Amino acid sequence: MTLNWRSKLIHSNARAPAGFRSLATPTYRGSTTILPTASEVADVWDQAHAPYRYGFYGTPTTLELGARIAELEAGKHCFITPSGQAALALIYMAFVRAGGHVLIPDSVYGPSRDLADRLLSRLGVEAEYYDPLIGGEIEKLCRGNTQIIWCESPGSITMEIQDIPAITRVARRLGVVTALDNTYAAGIFFDAFSHGIDVTMQALTKYIGGHSDLLLGSVTVCADPLYKELGDAHQLLGMCASPDDCTLALRGLQTLAVRLAQMQQSALEIACWLRNQPEVEVVLHPALPDHPGHEIWKRDFTGSSSVFSILFNAKTNRDFIVQFIDSLQLFKLGFSWGGVTSLVMRYEQLRRVLPVPADRIVRFNVGLEAVPDLIDDLHSAFSIVRNQTHGSRHG
Repeated sequence: MTLNWRSKLIHSNARAPAGFRSLATPTYRGSTTILPTASEVADVWDQAHAPYRYGFYGTPTTLELGARIAELEAGKHCFITPSGQAALALIYMAFVRAGGHVLIPDSVYGPSRDLADRLLSRLGVEAEYYDPLIGGEIEKLCRGNTQIIWCESPGSITMEIQDIPAITRVARRLGVVTALDNTYAAGIFFDAFSHGIDVTMQALTKYIGGHSDLLLGSVTVCADPLYKELGDAHQLLGMCASPDDCTLALRGLQTLAVRLAQMQQSALEIACWLRNQPEVEVVLHPALPDHPGHEIWKRDFTGSSSVFSILFNAKTNRDFIVQFIDSLQLFKLGFSWGGVTSLVMRYEQLRRVLPVPADRIVRFNVGLEAVPDLIDDLHSAFSIVRNQTHGSRHG
């Protein structure tokens, strides 16, 4: 067929020479997928077992990232979502039904709590918050309609370490799905499936992305029935992820080991330095021997990461904490963590059933800057505020 030049712009026979090989995974973009024959027309989301049907269900770039996350977590299947929050929502939408009941640790990630309180409640699902340190006693809270037990260890901001094996033993016996936000461990430092968890999620935005420039999430399972329920919800909710962001996450995976190792070491050094400051009552870091739950952390985890919190003592007022944060130069004030830039964040209040002194808690993410520079930054900020406070008392 001889084509007009206008048609050739769309249906070209020109091709690049074959044989190019690269260390980088190609970024496959596309919505429409060309099917081989008319007899194979079917709308199927499971592209692991069927030909590609539509870009909505993932391109080779998206599916390779999912396969690599599953491999990293010792899972079998992984879905990529547009964000960590979307991963949380996917798990809920796959496994909860109207009239159900879910158990959530009181120390859960704030937006996860919002999802339960503001969305699940409208769908007729009751969310109950439990003491994250409850362990096997969680059985007393389980009901006949309990559909999910969520875990998050360490807990968000306050860093509680959960006895997850004790919780999963109860859940397995009662037939309740257990889900874990495993972002802190990057899917590496805590082997969720060997400890009995059914479904894990991560905010790939954090350690996998690693550079504070993408939003992605993941949901990983081992069991095929759970995979099918998740896949159905993933399709219906339209949770497709950008191949370009997936490319950045694939690149981030290659440096994950060295970043985590350095961040772990740097965070511990800075946490130990902060313990010696007179205004700091306690450092909430699970790798420190005096941290509540340290023995469980040592039993279940193979490492710590970049994020931890400090609790200022009761004599330190709000103005001191605000001025201290505003005096920092290298620690940038911002939400999120896991990136190469050090961050700091304060909390006016935390919505918890169990009371915590939120107004005195400050969370740090330690990035890849030189530790002496970060300590100098902290020392300088403390000195500035101490001098201002001393001057105001004697002015």
